Amino acid sequence: MTKTMAEHISVMLDESVDMLVTNKDGLYVDGTFGRGGHTRLVLNRLENGRLLGFDKDPVAIRHGELLQKEDTRFSIVQDSFANMAEHILDVFGVGKVDGVMMDLGVSSPQIDDAERGFSFMNDGPLDMRMNPDKGISAAQWVATVSEKDMADVMYQYGEERFSRRIAKAICEYRSHTPILTTLQLSKIVAEANPAWEKGKNPATRAFQGIRIHINNELGDLEVGLDAAADALKVGGRLAVISFHSLEDRIVKRFMKLKAKGPELPRHLPIRNAHLDIKFKTIGKAIKPSQLEVSENVRSRSAVLRVLERVSD
Repeated sequence: MTKTMAEHISVMLDESVDMLVTNKDGLYVDGTFGRGGHTRLVLNRLENGRLLGFDKDPVAIRHGELLQKEDTRFSIVQDSFANMAEHILDVFGVGKVDGVMMDLGVSSPQIDDAERGFSFMNDGPLDMRMNPDKGISAAQWVATVSEKDMADVMYQYGEERFSRRIAKAICEYRSHTPILTTLQLSKIVAEANPAWEKGKNPATRAFQGIRIHINNELGDLEVGLDAAADALKVGGRLAVISFHSLEDRIVKRFMKLKAKGPELPRHLPIRNAHLDIKFKTIGKAIKPSQLEVSENVRSRSAVLRVLERVSD
C-alpha cells in the first residue's frame, strides 16, 4: 500500500455513517473533516440534506474548500468542534441537527508529514499543533515548562509510567542544547525509558501526552460532546470514533451519564418512567473487523460509540 493510499483510509467508514445518517434530507455535522472520507460518504447518503465540516488543520481546510466548491450541500469551517453551536446556527439558520460525527485524534496525513512534527519516526520540526498558526509549538513548550508539569502531562495524557525519569532527562538535555526536532526529542525519551514495550516505539506515550496537551484535545472533546448533544434534534445521533483509552473513557462516561438521566437522591421514590431521560445509547461499542485491521493497522485500537436523543 502506498503512502498516498494510506492517507485516505477512513476508519469504520460504513459502520459509522450507517449509524449516523437516519434522514436523507437532514442536517449533519462532521466535527473532524480530515481528508473528507466520512464527509463524502455522508454526502452520498443525503439527497436534500446538508453537511457542515470542522477542522483546525489548514491543510484539511484547503481540501474541504475544494469539496465545498464541488458540492453546495457542504460547508467547511476552520475551528474546533467545541465551538460548533455558533457555526451551526450561522450556516444552517437553525440550532438543531440530525447528527454529529467525530473521528478523534491525529490523522494519518498529519502523522506522515514530518514537517508537522507529530512523528517520532521521521525527523521534522517539533511542532505538533493541529493548527500551526495558533498556540505554542511543542518545541516552545518543552523549552519552557517545568520538569514537574512536563512529567504530569506525559503521565496523565500519555499514560507514561516513567514520565518523571523522562522529564528529568529532557530538562537536563535542554539546559545545554535546544530541543527543536522530533527525532532529537524521540532519542532523549528512548534513552531515558528503561523498559521498552514490545512492538511499540519507546517515545509513543510521551509524544501522545505532549500532543494532547498542546492541542487541548481532551478539553475540546469534553466541551464538544456537550455541544453535540445539545445540538441534536429528537432522533438525532452522535457517533464518535476514539483511538485511545483516555478519549474512549471520556466518551463512554459521557454517553452513559446522558442515557442515565439526571442524578437524583438515592432514596427518592421515583421510577425510571418518571425520569427526564433525553438520550439512549445505540447498541454496544463497535470495533473494526479483522479484515479492516489487516488492511489498516492504525484502525486496531478504534472504538465507535453512538448516542441518540429520544426527547426534548
